[in-house]
Amino acid sequence: MRKIGLAVFAALLCANVALAQLERISEAQAVAGLKTALEKGTQAAVNSLGRTDGFLGNALVRIPLPESAQRGEHLMRRFGMGKYADELIVTLNRAAEAAVPQARSLFVQSVRKMTVRDAKDILTGGNTAATDYFRRTTSAPLHERFLPIVRNATAKVQLARVYGRYADKAAKLGLLREQDADLDEYVTQKALDGLFLTVGEEEKKIRADPLKSASSIVRKVFGALQ
Repeated sequence: MRKIGLAVFAALLCANVALAQLERISEAQAVAGLKTALEKGTQAAVNSLGRTDGFLGNALVRIPLPESAQRGEHLMRRFGMGKYADELIVTLNRAAEAAVPQARSLFVQSVRKMTVRDAKDILTGGNTAATDYFRRTTSAPLHERFLPIVRNATAKVQLARVYGRYADKAAKLGLLREQDADLDEYVTQKALDGLFLTVGEEEKKIRADPLKSASSIVRKVFGALQ
């Protein structure tokens, strides 16, 4: 019990020290530093994913076939039809790569709408507090922008159209989960998940080593939290 009490005390002490350090930085500096950092992190994430092989070549975010369709994938590979499964997987990832650049302007808008209270919560929050803020404020409009781009990309591929043709029937027979039957919705959600995961990784890098940032205001603000 005593160890738990000491741990809680230590955590509170660290939080108070962080707040005291932040108080020595003006409110304007803190908000400016945060916005600069967020712009840097989100643009790096979008640039990383919104290009050829941004998803397909990244094991952390690479989009597989829907989980309940993977049994069929195994059968295809077993009977020498693996190239068709591969073609479909490439299609899913290319669709996500085409959609992600749409996030740039929405992230900028979200940063501009950020309140001082939002900024303080992010600065004193966890390692992905900013990413959580973006997820909360941009998920819906990002989904709205991503979906038609994904739909347009998959519509150009015959195999994806074939999947869609049979997926509804398979779902009704219990052979495929309903949420996996809509391939465009599936890819859109996976693209969003991959994007926020990558934004989160960029945020962690900045928090862990603000000295690597090219911006002095970012170093000053996040350095106060070290």
